[in-house]
Amino acid sequence: MTEPVLNANQLNKTYASTSGVAHEVLHNLSMTVDKGEFVAIMGPSGSGKSTLLNILSTLMQPSSGSVTINNKNILQMNDAEIAKFRGQDMGFIFQDYNLIESLTVQENISLPLTLQKVSPKDIKKAVQKVAELLHIESYLKQYPTELSGGQQQRVGAARALVHNPTLIFGDEPTGALDSENAREMMNYLNQINENEGISIVMVTHDAFSASFASRILFLTDGQITKTISRDSRSREAFYQQVLSELGNFN
Repeated sequence: MTEPVLNANQLNKTYASTSGVAHEVLHNLSMTVDKGEFVAIMGPSGSGKSTLLNILSTLMQPSSGSVTINNKNILQMNDAEIAKFRGQDMGFIFQDYNLIESLTVQENISLPLTLQKVSPKDIKKAVQKVAELLHIESYLKQYPTELSGGQQQRVGAARALVHNPTLIFGDEPTGALDSENAREMMNYLNQINENEGISIVMVTHDAFSASFASRILFLTDGQITKTISRDSRSREAFYQQVLSELGNFN
């Protein structure tokens, strides 16, 4: 049996509103992600998707519950341990790219390794590898402002991948892309998942993007209310099921 790379148990998150009334965003939510699995998280606005992703990726603390990644309880780490863990075990792909405009593409991609004080020789080798994988070798000396949205998102994916993380978190990674670039981006993520064996957890509102996942969790009012798996079906057949499921939420 595959050992989970991520295990979240009984997560609760409650915010206090400005009026002092408690607002529960997550309620007793438990989930696992296996090594090499691609999991998408979907649900209506306000269902708790972003809060869940932020907790799983160490960016937010839950009110209660536990999260283990690679058998390490991330909620018991101090700030220095979390920073090191993020830099070694996690990659992040954001909707708005989050590239540093004053750095070249090569410098943006190498940032996680630079922060880990990896040698320049090893950084160059790692950057070259992910640049070839994502077909951005010709952009390495350019700056983000010289690139299209699709190209910038590929640079963001390369930065998430360069340090060979165990787990990549995607927050609406195709949200700012047109349909052609979205398809290209999802194909790249699919290749990374299948060929590199890196687990992916992605929040998305887009049925097409979600259909690339091996499993989809549907959230409603802070709870997982349905799970569907792609199994041996084609992506196109899974896409039709996702559309059908989303129709039930509307």
